[in-house]
Amino acid sequence: MRKYSHDTIVRVRLRHRPGQFAHLAAAIADAHSLVGEISTVSIGENDTIRDVTIETDDEAHTARVLDVIRALPEIELISTTDRVFEAHRGGKLHTTSRSKIENLSDLRYIYTPGVARVALALQRDPDLAWDFTGIATSVGIFTNGTRVLGLGNIGPLASLPVMEGKAALYDRFAGVSATPILINTLDPAEFIETVLRTSTGFGGIHLEDIRMPDCFRIEEELAARLPKPVMHDDQWGTATVALAAILNACKLTGVDFKSSRVGQIGLGAAGSAIARTALSYGAREVLVSDLSIEACDRMRTFGASITDMATIMREADIVVATTGRPGLIRPDMVRRGQVIFALSNPDAEINPDVAVAAGAAYAGDGRSINNALAFPGIFRGALDVRASKITPEMRLAAAEAIAAHAEPGDLVPNPLDLRVHSAVRRAVSDMAREQGLANTAKLV
Repeated sequence: MRKYSHDTIVRVRLRHRPGQFAHLAAAIADAHSLVGEISTVSIGENDTIRDVTIETDDEAHTARVLDVIRALPEIELISTTDRVFEAHRGGKLHTTSRSKIENLSDLRYIYTPGVARVALALQRDPDLAWDFTGIATSVGIFTNGTRVLGLGNIGPLASLPVMEGKAALYDRFAGVSATPILINTLDPAEFIETVLRTSTGFGGIHLEDIRMPDCFRIEEELAARLPKPVMHDDQWGTATVALAAILNACKLTGVDFKSSRVGQIGLGAAGSAIARTALSYGAREVLVSDLSIEACDRMRTFGASITDMATIMREADIVVATTGRPGLIRPDMVRRGQVIFALSNPDAEINPDVAVAAGAAYAGDGRSINNALAFPGIFRGALDVRASKITPEMRLAAAEAIAAHAEPGDLVPNPLDLRVHSAVRRAVSDMAREQGLANTAKLV
């Protein structure tokens, strides 16, 4: 199935002739594009101006469709607007105040001279910052832009739109104030030191889009040195939502996860975390394969069984692939009754329809796995109880909460359902209390 990922608004003037819009729609379809939203801008005596959204594969496809529209008689292409770029114009973030500033007394209370009393109180007792600053609901999103989405090392500045997007989701889904911090270094030690020196004003540390294997070292060292929640979302946000989806797929197919062999093909950041999460949740055995000997050796230390892809496809009851290699899994490799998740975007290792036709009991792709279901609630739950860290058990509790809120027949809930994020928040904070991690955070 073709994936249309580029939305462009075309503003057109159509002469008042019967069938003019039909001609436009047919031309768009003949150019292998889709017609999306349609809105009327104005209606005149001789013509109508309309905005029409066209959906295309990429920029080159868009250019071809626009050439077709320009060639249509009695239809004038007035302008084009890229919906994605318009959504980012001016940035997606703006810092606002929670305090009213309407008269001089407001100014005296929130700034000088009144603020000095609060500053001195925090000097005497730094723990008071959780009550009298925004630390209790704040997260720093740290990146060096070395592995952004599927784009690779595009650098910290180019990664900023992604970080702003994460911050917007934090605010919308969990009421967390998140600040992108761009670190311009390829040296893991420098990255770690920068986070340590700038982390004081944040209640939690969100790591994002950092290349392998640096991401492992950075997260592990920061988690060990900072008494506050630290999480690399590309690993654990993905793994948490993947587990939720797998649990619901097992429910739909009657597969018992804890009696199953789970196979993980590809041990990048997400794949390694998914395998470790399967181990933590109690799968009977976790088989892993990767071309990197170092990646395999690392997973062996966590209890995974190292094998090859052929063995995984032959023996695993649940197969997860995160290799970035479209078509890697052939239909003849599918074992009847398997649950398969081919998660590489934009093109999966095997199309879900093809996998089911080959005998899979269930198959899904990367469209099912949206990190936005996990990270806002996980961090907010940890911040609510001032947990000193985010544990595997807290993430597993989050996965169960996500799975429980999916509609019947669905793998995961709609990320826009705020009840899901509240449930994740509660599950994480409850688990932190159960583990004795509540109210133990100390500012650094």
